Amino acid sequence: MHAKDILIDAYGRIREEVHAAVDGLGPDELNARPVEDANSIAWLVWHLTRVQDDHVADAASLEQVWLSQGWEKRFGLGLPRQDTGYGHSPRQIARVQVESGDLLTGYYDAVHEQTLGFVRGLTAKDFERIVDERWDPPVSLGVRLVSVLSDDLQHAGQAAYVRGLLQSAAS
Repeated sequence: MHAKDILIDAYGRIREEVHAAVDGLGPDELNARPVEDANSIAWLVWHLTRVQDDHVADAASLEQVWLSQGWEKRFGLGLPRQDTGYGHSPRQIARVQVESGDLLTGYYDAVHEQTLGFVRGLTAKDFERIVDERWDPPVSLGVRLVSVLSDDLQHAGQAAYVRGLLQSAAS
């Protein structure tokens, strides 16, 4: 099995976790925050998708799906166009509100497809290419793709946890 095949499988697992965290929830549950400074499911899924979109598009020299497919306008969050949620304050987190889970999963699925399209075209040598020299050591494409994967899985797990908290509270 090639590295790209492992990554394709792993990114597919993120997609499964995103859908499991979101599917069947209404806006009240998606936008609820267990405490005032906590993240909502909507923010967690939006953020993990924005990070994947931003980082993979940069590494692939592609335009972000957020901008190229009009997701920024569909969400209408009033945040800066390039905002990924990194370092958001509780007030900024509260701005990420959605009317349906379909908006979140639709955006995630579009980013997922762009990510897989890029990864499918990679060769073993591509994983060694340096994509970010701001770090010491510089970040290779392989490391960047694994970093995004790790971050996304953590946030998908957090969204699942928040879902469980909300469902327990409602019982």
